[in-house]
Amino acid sequence: MESLKVSDYMNPRPVTFKLDMTVAEAVERLLQGHQTGGPVINEQRKLVGFLSEQDCLTKMLESSYYREQVARVAEIMQSEVLSIKPYMSIIELGQQMLHEKPKVYPVVDDDGYLLGSITRSQVLHAMDIQLHDGYKRAG
Repeated sequence: MESLKVSDYMNPRPVTFKLDMTVAEAVERLLQGHQTGGPVINEQRKLVGFLSEQDCLTKMLESSYYREQVARVAEIMQSEVLSIKPYMSIIELGQQMLHEKPKVYPVVDDDGYLLGSITRSQVLHAMDIQLHDGYKRAG
């Protein structure tokens, strides 16, 4: 199972956000994409941040309280992002997920360009497939 790579199970077309996008636009993208968060990228598709439902919820509550909705993704995103490489093993990522908070990890190449994203569910799915294959071969 150690040969399982992130690139085999990642989503190559995750919901992404741009720095100047409004929070309202970002929330619509999250809801339409059924995702809990996603990478923020610049014009060159380099990873510059991460936006989560939690970030949006905080700002949406403030906006509804103060009756204003002009916040931009750049103002509320997390700029410290835990990203991973496509050649990382699924097992290694699963172990990392036990100790790290993110539910979604952006997948970037060695130069920081976004390649996709992978979620806890996708990691579980990959492990499940491998375990079932192992049972079939053993049985």
